[in-house]
Amino acid sequence: MNSDIRYIMDDIQAIIGEDRTFLGMLEHVSQLAPMDKPCLVIGERGSGKELIAARLHYLSKRWQGPLVQVNCATLTESLLESELFGHEAGAFTGAQTRHVGRFERADGGTLVLDEIATAAAATQEKILRVIEYGEIERVGGSQVIKLDVRVVGVTNVDLPDLARQGKFRADLLDRLAFDVVTVPPLRARPVDIPLLAHAFALDMTRELGRELFAGFSADAEQALLAYSWPGNVRELKNVIERSVYRMRPVDEPLGEIAFDPFASPWRPGARVEAAPADAPSAADEPAVEDFAAAVADFERRLLARAMADNRHNQTEAAQSLGLGYHQFRRLIKKRGVG
Repeated sequence: MNSDIRYIMDDIQAIIGEDRTFLGMLEHVSQLAPMDKPCLVIGERGSGKELIAARLHYLSKRWQGPLVQVNCATLTESLLESELFGHEAGAFTGAQTRHVGRFERADGGTLVLDEIATAAAATQEKILRVIEYGEIERVGGSQVIKLDVRVVGVTNVDLPDLARQGKFRADLLDRLAFDVVTVPPLRARPVDIPLLAHAFALDMTRELGRELFAGFSADAEQALLAYSWPGNVRELKNVIERSVYRMRPVDEPLGEIAFDPFASPWRPGARVEAAPADAPSAADEPAVEDFAAAVADFERRLLARAMADNRHNQTEAAQSLGLGYHQFRRLIKKRGVG
């Protein structure tokens, strides 16, 4: 196997997942990849859309051609147009030399347009022209350049809804939506959470120069499965890496998952609610005859309220009180809160 093929296979194998929902999506990708048609990859932030777009390229007949990507959200309208289509020398102030755009660089391969929904209407029209006619003109130029590029649009928004609102060209959407791959969120593929967590933990262990990762405790695994993962795989990677580097001791199973790096009772800006004017003062409180019992009752009410406010999700309840997951678990067991 030559080095180029090995590199490509490594990219494909970087996608980890065994959940049936995820495997069904990968099968969809395998069917779509050889079709050589424009398409869309959609999904929530952090769900791995860019990896899926790359897989479409590497499983296609274009796999030996270039894979070029541009994030449409990071450039202004004029810069994006120049970056996509290139420009001639003197096309605008500062354009001292000819610039070859991403479409030209992707000739014979695939161009991934990340955050395509953010592209301006005029840029969308030019993208449509490339898809329909396979040709571009550089900014400031008059020469028509013929190209052979497969376009893959990537987004985390509802493009049909934007088209209905007139915020995205319906004709471009029609051309891009030959087929649409929807990447499932991490919460829809629970089987993959421990697999991904273990892989990220091993990577971080190697990065830290440690000899061994002893796995996750049962409580830690349950905490990972109970969490909602709004940031999906990207968030999981951050959480696991943070938890592994913080873990002590390092030769025992990881027991504490650091979901929120901002979690602290001393977090700046945290709201402190003032007591209402008619609230009873310390002088109005009844005398405490059993201090320990009073403290226990107060803790019990705090814990019960946190559980109710967070729909009995222990991870989120712990975070709302600024407590670690296992600290919270010990307290609810100690105070008999269900």
